[in-house]
Amino acid sequence: VQLVESGGGLVQAGGSLRLACAASGFSFDGSAIAWFRQAPGKGREGLACIRNTDGGTHYADFLKGRFTISSDTAKNTTYLQMNHLEPEDTAVYYCAADLGPFLLLRLSLFWRDRGQYDYWGQGAQVTVSS
Repeated sequence: VQLVESGGGLVQAGGSLRLACAASGFSFDGSAIAWFRQAPGKGREGLACIRNTDGGTHYADFLKGRFTISSDTAKNTTYLQMNHLEPEDTAVYYCAADLGPFLLLRLSLFWRDRGQYDYWGQGAQVTVSS
């Protein structure tokens, strides 16, 4: 199993970035993928989750609609489109995979819980300058 993030980098405040999480080694269509981030000195926080079984999504309220998660099942890749970036968004961004079962039931309640996920990527740095 492998999850590889890409698309991180340096961007000015107000700009956009799109992160990609390329997955391999498991049934992507039967999984859920989430994005988390960890800023220096802070805990890892959940941003968004998508169930590739039915396309259902969850988002952290504090994002206020700035980020969008999506999956391309033909490419086994999940994306995080990030718009209106702020310096407070500076962090290492991680994708994580939940291989099931009971994705709808568990993730509806616990998608923010790091313990729900079976595999993690190595992380991608996002830096937003003011």
